[in-house]
Amino acid sequence: MSHSRVGLGRRGEELAVTALTRRGYDVVARNWRCQAGEVDIVARTEGTWVFIEVRTRRGPAFGTPEESLTPAKLARMATVAESYLAEHDLHDVDWRLDLVAVVLDDAGRLDRLDVLENVTW
Repeated sequence: MSHSRVGLGRRGEELAVTALTRRGYDVVARNWRCQAGEVDIVARTEGTWVFIEVRTRRGPAFGTPEESLTPAKLARMATVAESYLAEHDLHDVDWRLDLVAVVLDDAGRLDRLDVLENVTW
């Protein structure tokens, strides 16, 4: 992955954490990894564990952030979420998968940030 893509992703994650915190989410972990993969943000809100994928785009050239979340990635997120819950002895808890879609303009300023709860395909 190129340095500019890594930087873009980090910027999107920082914006996402700020937005989620303002909405009352308690961020528990970032970039949590296991054998099955990685989840960008693990958080809690209103008693629900939330596993969040952040997708960041600069302009429309490569489609929207929402379009980039494939069914395969969503399935992998669910597997990672289940691994997190098992590893932390969190049985019989409410949980869901969310997407934070971030779009920056050409100068790197925030154009749009949407929190999509309970994403499914």
